Amino acid sequence: MCGIFGVVARNASIPDGVLERGTQSLAHRGPDDSGTILLSHSVPEPVEIGLGNRRLAILDLSALAHQPMHDSETGNWIVYNGEIYNFRDVRHELEQAGTNFISNSDTEVLLKAYARWGEACLAKFRGMFAFALWDASRHRLFIARDPMGIKPLYYAQSGSYFIFASEVRTILGTGLVPSRVDPAGVTNYLTFGSAYDPLTLVEGVHALPPGHTLTWEGGVLRQSSYWDLVDDLAERTTSDSFSAENEKDVAGHLQPLLEEAVRLQLVSDVPVGIFLSGGIDSSALVSILRRSGVTASTFSIVFREADFSEVQHSRAIASKFHTDHHEVNVSQDDVLAAIPDALGAMDLPTMDGVNTYFVSRETRRAGVKVALSGLGGDEVFAGYSTFRTVPRMERFARFWKHVPGSIRGPFASAFSALAPANDQNRKLAALARDNGRLLHPYFLSRMLFTASQRDLLMRNVDPSASDSATASQRDRLQRARALDAVNRVSYLESRCYMLNTLLRDADFMSMSQGLEVRVPLIDHQLAKAVLALPGHWKLNGTPKKLLVDALAGSLPDEIVHRPKRGFTLPFEHWIRQELRSEVEPVLDAKRISNGPLGGLLDGKQVQRIWQDFLQGTVSWSRPWSLYVLQRWCELHLG
Repeated sequence: MCGIFGVVARNASIPDGVLERGTQSLAHRGPDDSGTILLSHSVPEPVEIGLGNRRLAILDLSALAHQPMHDSETGNWIVYNGEIYNFRDVRHELEQAGTNFISNSDTEVLLKAYARWGEACLAKFRGMFAFALWDASRHRLFIARDPMGIKPLYYAQSGSYFIFASEVRTILGTGLVPSRVDPAGVTNYLTFGSAYDPLTLVEGVHALPPGHTLTWEGGVLRQSSYWDLVDDLAERTTSDSFSAENEKDVAGHLQPLLEEAVRLQLVSDVPVGIFLSGGIDSSALVSILRRSGVTASTFSIVFREADFSEVQHSRAIASKFHTDHHEVNVSQDDVLAAIPDALGAMDLPTMDGVNTYFVSRETRRAGVKVALSGLGGDEVFAGYSTFRTVPRMERFARFWKHVPGSIRGPFASAFSALAPANDQNRKLAALARDNGRLLHPYFLSRMLFTASQRDLLMRNVDPSASDSATASQRDRLQRARALDAVNRVSYLESRCYMLNTLLRDADFMSMSQGLEVRVPLIDHQLAKAVLALPGHWKLNGTPKKLLVDALAGSLPDEIVHRPKRGFTLPFEHWIRQELRSEVEPVLDAKRISNGPLGGLLDGKQVQRIWQDFLQGTVSWSRPWSLYVLQRWCELHLG
C-alpha cells in the first residue's frame, strides 16, 4: 500500500521541486519508505517523466521492494499502490515461463507480468490497485485502476504537463493545475454528499473510473474499460435458467468462493486484524477464517455510552469463534475531539467519513497495520432497505408516467404544501412531480438535496455542467437496465454509493493513519458471481440470505436478525450544541458569498438551510454537508 505521484512534461521540463514536493505530500499514506526517479527521453520528442512513491510496507519489507521499481530487461519503471493478493500464483506462472525475480514483492510481479502479457496482465490479478508504468520501448505511460475501484487514481492534463496522483490535493499542490471549483462536481456533491467519478471538486482533475486503463502517449490520452460487474450478465440474469433446485444449491457454490476471497486477502508480511462490529458482514469474515483454521485478531471500538455500544454483539462473535479479541474503549467526546483532524484528512469533501477516520485512527494506535473490513456486504448481498424500496418506487414511477401531467404537477404541488416539511416528503414530492430530471428512483433514494433545492442553492450554472454531473449516472443506469430490479439496485449501489462514498472515505481516512483496509466481500470475482444470481434469491426472508446460507449456519440467530444499525454518531445533537460555534459562522451568507464557492452557491439559501435545521424541518446531514464543502474549498481552493 502506498501513495503514488507522477508528472510527464512534453517538450518541457518538470519544474524544480515539484516531484519531491508532490511525493512528500503523500507521506501519510506511506511512512516506511520514499523514492523518486526522473527520466528523460528525446525520441520521438523531448519528454521528462517524474515518478514518486511513498511506501507502506506490507509485502516484502526489504529494500528490494523499493519504488519506483525498474525492470532492467525492458527498461520499464513502475509506481504502484495496493496489493495483488494472488501475486504468488502469477509469479509461479511467470517463473514457469522463464522469468527471474530479485524480490518477493507483488510490485515486481506486476512489472514482470506487464513485460510478458502487456495490458492483458490485468486479467490475471485479484486485488486492489492503482499503478502507473512507464513503457520505455513504446514511450508511453500506462495507468490502471482495480476492477472495483478500491484504490483511487486522479489525473489532470494541463498545457505541456500530465499529472497523476493517489490524491487530488497532491495534484493541486503542484501548482500546475488551476485551483478552480468544478460546477459539475459541486452539483454531484450537493446531490449525493460526494462527487461521482470521474468528477472531482476541481476543474480539470478527474478520477480514473474502476476497471479502466489510461494511456498517455505523445500528449494524447486514451481511456479504456477492461472490466465491469455487468459484462456478459444481462442475458443470464433476465433468463429463467435458474431453477428452484439451483437456488437450493447456491450456498454450496458460494461457500468456496467466499472462503477463497477471504483467505487470499490474508497475504501479508505484517499481522492482519479484522474490524469487528458484531454485524453480519464482519462476523462472516471471522467465521470463514475460523473454518479455515485461522485464529483471527479482532478489534472492536467500544463506546462507554450505552446508546452507541455494540459490545455485546462483538463479544459474542469473538467468544464463539475464539478470536484474539481487542477492545478499544472510547467515548463520544473522543470522536467529537477528532472531527477537526478528520476534516483535515479528507482528500475530497464527504458528508460521511468521520466514523471511518476515528475507527482507523484507534485501530492503528492499537498496533494494527492491515485490517479486514466487511465493507461491501450490503451492496453485494442486498443488505440495504433500498433493495426493497427502490423496486417499489420503480413500479410506482412506471404507473405514474401514465397519469397525465396536468394531474401529476398539481398533485405534487398539493403534497408539498400539505405534507409535513421534512427531507423524506421532499423526495416523495420529487418522485410525484417527475419532470424528467429524475433519472431513476435509486438516485432519489440516495439524494441529499433534491433538484428543486439545488436550483435554489446554486446559481450561474451552465447547462453543460448539469449534463456533466449526470453523465456517469446515466452510464451506470444504462448498464444496469437489463438486470432484474434487485440486481439493478445492487449494481447501482456498488458503482455509485459504495464507490464514491464508502470506498473513497475508507481509502483516504485509513491511509491518513498509515492503515491498509482490505475488503474481501467485494473481491471482484465473488461480486460478479453473486450479481449473476437472480435477485429474488437475495430477499427470501433471512437478511443477506445468500451470505448467511453460505456460512452454513455458523452465525448466531441474534447476530443475523439484529436490527441493522451501523456506526452512528449523535451529529444532530452535536451540531446544535458542541459544534454550533464552529458550523454556524462557516455557513454565514457573507462568508459563502466571499469564499471560493461565492460564484456558485447562494449564501442566503445556505443560511436558510441552517435556519431550517434549527427549526427541525431539515435533517443534520444537509447543513453538515454544506459546512464540509465550504471548509474543504477554503482549505484547498481558497
